[in-house]
Amino acid sequence: MDTLNVELGARSYPILIAGGLLGRPSVFEQHLRARELLIVSDTTVAPLYLPQLTASLGKRRTIEVILPDGEVHKTLANAARVLDVLVANRLARDCAVLALGGGVVGDLAGFAAACYQRGVDFVQLPTTLLAQVDSAVGGKTGVNHPGGKNLIGAFHQPVLVVNDTATLATLPPRELRAGLAEVIKYGLIADAALFGWLEEHLEALLAGDPKALAHIIRRSCEIKAAIVGRDERERGERALLNLGHTFGHAIESATAYREWLHGEAVGAGLVIAAAMSAACGVLDPSEAERVRRLVERAGLPTRVNGVAPAVALEHMRIDKKVLGGRLRLVLLRSIGAAFVCADYPSEALTRTLAMHLGGSG
Repeated sequence: MDTLNVELGARSYPILIAGGLLGRPSVFEQHLRARELLIVSDTTVAPLYLPQLTASLGKRRTIEVILPDGEVHKTLANAARVLDVLVANRLARDCAVLALGGGVVGDLAGFAAACYQRGVDFVQLPTTLLAQVDSAVGGKTGVNHPGGKNLIGAFHQPVLVVNDTATLATLPPRELRAGLAEVIKYGLIADAALFGWLEEHLEALLAGDPKALAHIIRRSCEIKAAIVGRDERERGERALLNLGHTFGHAIESATAYREWLHGEAVGAGLVIAAAMSAACGVLDPSEAERVRRLVERAGLPTRVNGVAPAVALEHMRIDKKVLGGRLRLVLLRSIGAAFVCADYPSEALTRTLAMHLGGSG
């Protein structure tokens, strides 16, 4: 078992990485103190892994909430449903909320845990590649609003992240590809060698090779854990983790969270961010093309149809990275070197959006 730590003083926590962890009672005996648990999962994941998890939890009191699957269900109403179950079962402040599923379940369950009695313990048990490499680590929780992605939320760190890589064997190919977008992001913001490794080993990843997947999960978690440890609440460096997300979130919200997986929108967003960097003259066009080519090879969209540039821009204006009325973008100086920029030519953004988006959406 591989173990990494997110170093946050008294709120530090481990990330465990290995196959079969959900079936190991020792993992929970060692790392989970709560004896009363609420397990939040969804209709896709629960039939696959909930029995294995509950068997590993032993004689603890467990209650389950099974939500519908999909980003469209990451709502305040479903968070309230989780809170209603916590209240109805009179769970005390020493309980824990366990999130078994992908990023939607993790974000929503974490938000409910942050709100209940002003914060109870929370465990991430991610079952998608995207959640294992990104959303399960770092303590961002929240739900969507019709006006924008993740506009309602809280920082609430988990006490434990269990990345059971065996769960990726049941992941649909589309979900696997979506997870690769976040891995590509890590290479772009902080590790040119990882980006090059992805270019060389992409086929093995797409085929679900366990060793290749374990490598990118560990490296992604290392990068994110280090950044979160230095900047937990996104006062500075952590904003780099949003590369591609300002564009991606606009795509998701403009299509009512029904058409695009989060990772697909991020993949397109990475291409747009690289093109914008080139348009601003800070990134060599050949490197922008490397980004586009890798995203395309990963089976992710590189162009957005059905969303007009003006519509995307309107959604971007409500993004959480708007400060002082100015939209900040994460751009690239080179592969492996990102920066936050609020001083860019407006016409470059307009031109870049027009090149990559289209339709009346």
